[in-house]
Amino acid sequence: MAEEIVNKIAQSKLITFNLEDLYVSGTRVSLDIAQWLDQGFILREKSFRESVKNLDTSAYDQAFVHLYCSTDAIVPAWAFMLVATRLNGIARKVISGSREVLETILYTEQLTQLDVTPFMDAPIIVKGCADKPVPENAYLLLIEKLQPVARSLMFGEACSAVPLFKRKK
Repeated sequence: MAEEIVNKIAQSKLITFNLEDLYVSGTRVSLDIAQWLDQGFILREKSFRESVKNLDTSAYDQAFVHLYCSTDAIVPAWAFMLVATRLNGIARKVISGSREVLETILYTEQLTQLDVTPFMDAPIIVKGCADKPVPENAYLLLIEKLQPVARSLMFGEACSAVPLFKRKK
């Protein structure tokens, strides 16, 4: 008679942490302010203010917006602040930077609120594959949060995990 196959991984206390579970759903929108610069490079305050004032905000309703400038123009901080004041109360969040910076900020907010109690003295595998955008910084922030409480940290899948950290006894 054949021996029964036992799934030792399923029976272990190993916890799989999927950062994708912390993904904040919602529309992400990019807003390039270069369109409001003279020749894409020169900020003329009067026309810039007028463009911001006339911005159709319907595309930004309850969206996560990242502001950026696609040219090498030197843009003063107040320009991004002015656009943010226009979108305040319309968009869910407005940041200056890339889409990756936006995702990092959203994950940071989620990780700040993470209750680490269930992970006390546990072996944890941080899942690596994701269908949703998970910036590399989110993995580092997760390590910062879990390392003080976890017994061990690994990356990948249970069958082929890469060891990252093991607390000394």
